[in-house]
Amino acid sequence: MAGYYAETLFQLARRGRERRPASGGLERVGIFPVTQQTRDRLVAGFDDKHLDFRIVVDLDQAGGGQAVTLTTVIRRHNRLGRTYLALIMPFHRAIIRSTLTTCQRRAVRSE
Repeated sequence: MAGYYAETLFQLARRGRERRPASGGLERVGIFPVTQQTRDRLVAGFDDKHLDFRIVVDLDQAGGGQAVTLTTVIRRHNRLGRTYLALIMPFHRAIIRSTLTTCQRRAVRSE
């Protein structure tokens, strides 16, 4: 499971070179529709009745290296959104930690 999320994060960090068109004319990285993109930032996510979700990937190229910052933003709309988030959050934290560890290992191997 962490491998899938790591690959999706790598796609986001690479600015979606492997992006494909999604419904509504938006491009998609992994399962996430891209909503905004600049040279140093990519925002992807979707809105639903129970919550809105965004993943923000910032790229900072300083000192001859790169730093990638991943931020998730969630807006809950109702009780279902709050319940869903309460149930998924422990798994989300574990998946994110595992994904970032996998990404770090892959980045070190690719140097």
